Amino acid sequence: MTHIDSLPKIDGIDKEILRFLMEDARKPILEIARKIGISGAAIHQRLRKLEASGVIKGSKFIVNTKTLGYNTMAYIGVYLDKAMSNPAAVSALKKIPEVLECHYTTGNWSILIKVLCRDNEHLMRLLNQEIQQIKGVSRTETFISLDQQIDRQIGF
Repeated sequence: MTHIDSLPKIDGIDKEILRFLMEDARKPILEIARKIGISGAAIHQRLRKLEASGVIKGSKFIVNTKTLGYNTMAYIGVYLDKAMSNPAAVSALKKIPEVLECHYTTGNWSILIKVLCRDNEHLMRLLNQEIQQIKGVSRTETFISLDQQIDRQIGF
């Protein structure tokens, strides 16, 4: 049995439901049912199945951070002294609210993080006073995002 054989099975109707909900998680179930051509009860049943199988991990509101004054998105490659510093560094990064994502990577960096700051000055303070002060961090390499062109989940 291959890994693919153990993946949850979803059909075309499941994919349609997911497309509608990924576009707007608050879209009424009855509206989705009407557009797909099945009952609301069938949509609820399929959603329960998708949640139980782990295909759906929940729902959340998306905050428009620019309206709150957060305009600088950056990706920071973090170089660590030793690989054994990884868990402690990640633990310290979790405590910094501006850190949105943290990934172990292949290549030059030990860790790649995504941060959101109000402006470049805020980013510089974050780098100098917080991230580069973490025990085990030897240096960082920063890439500022000028404008996000694609923002989506996996397509069906």
